[in-house]
Parts: sequence; structure tokens; C-alpha cells
Amino acid sequence: MTTALLTHSDSLDHVTPPGHAERVDRLRAVAEALTTEGFAGLLREDAPLADEAELLRAHPQGYVDKIKAAAPAEGTVALDADTHMSPGSFRAALRAVGGALRAVDMVMAGEAANAFVAVRPPGHHAETARAMGFCLFSTVAIAARYALDRHGLSRVAVVDFDVHHGNGTQDVLWDDPRVLFVSTHQMPLYPGTGAAIETGAADNILNLPLPPMSDGRRFRAEFEAHALPRLDAFAPELVLVSAGFDAHAADPLAQLAWGVPDFAWITRRLCDIAEAHSGGRLVSTLEGGYDLEALAASVAAHVAVLMERGA
Repeated sequence: MTTALLTHSDSLDHVTPPGHAERVDRLRAVAEALTTEGFAGLLREDAPLADEAELLRAHPQGYVDKIKAAAPAEGTVALDADTHMSPGSFRAALRAVGGALRAVDMVMAGEAANAFVAVRPPGHHAETARAMGFCLFSTVAIAARYALDRHGLSRVAVVDFDVHHGNGTQDVLWDDPRVLFVSTHQMPLYPGTGAAIETGAADNILNLPLPPMSDGRRFRAEFEAHALPRLDAFAPELVLVSAGFDAHAADPLAQLAWGVPDFAWITRRLCDIAEAHSGGRLVSTLEGGYDLEALAASVAAHVAVLMERGA
């Protein structure tokens, strides 16, 4: 088997205003990083459009209708100070969800050992009925529910190492005991959630906030001491990853001091969990990362480990 890469040019049609951090060039940088010879073995596939009904796994119909109707005929529109839509944004968001769901299908069917879904807009800040933080729909939470319901799983782990807390994922999955949500993130920082006392209605959430300016050594120690034992005890049948690369020291939106080797390290540890409990099945979906050079290098390291472990 191998590692699948799912992406689509529709992701480039989600256009944000000039100067916006979550911009089209992010995906171009990722795509270029994954075109070098070392990534020739990727199983490349276009991300399909998700059926709009799949969005209801995380969001009410009224919210889906509201977001669909908000897309402008031209230019951009602001849903809040951070979150914008252009004419292609709704379709791009459907590609993002569709890519994650197709990746789940591929690893569950044995078509790929693991997968990376390179799409935008990101999703982990989108709450049940609120778009925010550059995000429209809770992509990874939808994928978790899809895996549970469509593939008959009992336990899915969602691990989010974006520098910003995945408040949307937490909101959607708060009372779902079938999912263990683990998040490492800087605190204090946007969106202001993710304290250690936030543990979910079914004790199914583990938040590991990290102080500003802490480096990869602090992160690794916290993850080894707290996250890995919880994940092992939970024994997930599938591992989903919200892969944000904005904890890199060069990122302009946060103040952690990780390097590229830290993203390779966390990828290896998550592959260890997947190999121990789920036959290696792991699906990673792009979230943040706003310094283009750091993003490209970090994604390349992440995918290289997935390929190594999926071979």
C-alpha cells in the first residue's frame, strides 16, 4: 500500500481579501513541496465534492443553507472579522469535506495505508452553527462521524496539533463518547478555548495548552506524558489528524517555537498509535500554517513520514 494525497484545484477558488493570512498561495506552496522526486510514490486523487447531506453530521440544515446563501456573486464577503467567502468558497468547502470522506473510505478499504488531504478552507474552528477562524464547516468532525456511522466503527481518535485550539471540532464532538479529541495548542491565543478543564460531556476531550515561546521539547514531553497514554487506552480504530503547521517558529500568527523535526516527530507518534490499534489507518487533513516556506517544509516532513510508514 501507499499514502494517498487528495486535493483539488477548486481549493484555489476560495479567495480571501488581499493580505489575508489564509490565502490561495498556501495551497500552492504545499502542492509545490509535494511535487519533488521524493513524493513521486504518492497515490494522487482529486478530492470529490461531498454531498451536502454529509454536512448535517456536524451542522443543522439552517446553518448549511445560511453559509451556502452567503457566498457572493463576485468579490468577497466577511462572515466575521477573520472569515471570508468568495464565489467559489462553498464549492471549495465541499471539496474539503469530500476529500476527507474519500480518504476515510480509502484507508478503510485498504486502497491506501494512510492519507493526507491538502485542501482549504480549513475546518477546525467551525462550530455547530457558527463559521469562524477562517473555517466554514467542521471537516474533521464530519469525517469522524462519517467513519463511525458509514464504516461501523466504535472508536475514532481526532488529534489536532494546530497552534490554535480546535474549538469547532470540540464543540461538535463535545458529547460524543465514540470520539476522543486530543488538542495541543498555544494558550493564551485565539480563539480563547482549550483549557485543560474542558474535558467533554463524556470525558472524551484532552486539551494540552502550551505557553507562548515554548519549544518542541516542551510539546514532546507533554504529548508523551499525557496524550499518548490516553490514546493507547482509547485504542482507536481510526486516527484522524487536524494537521496545522502554525506552531512553527516562523509562523506570523502565533508564538510557539517548533521546528520541522517536531512535525515529523508527532507524525511518527501518531503512526505508532495507528499501527498499534487500527492497522495503521490514519487520515490527516490540512488546517493552519501561514509562513509559506515553513508550511511547505513542515508538510513535506509530515507526508514523508506518512509515506515511510505506509510503504
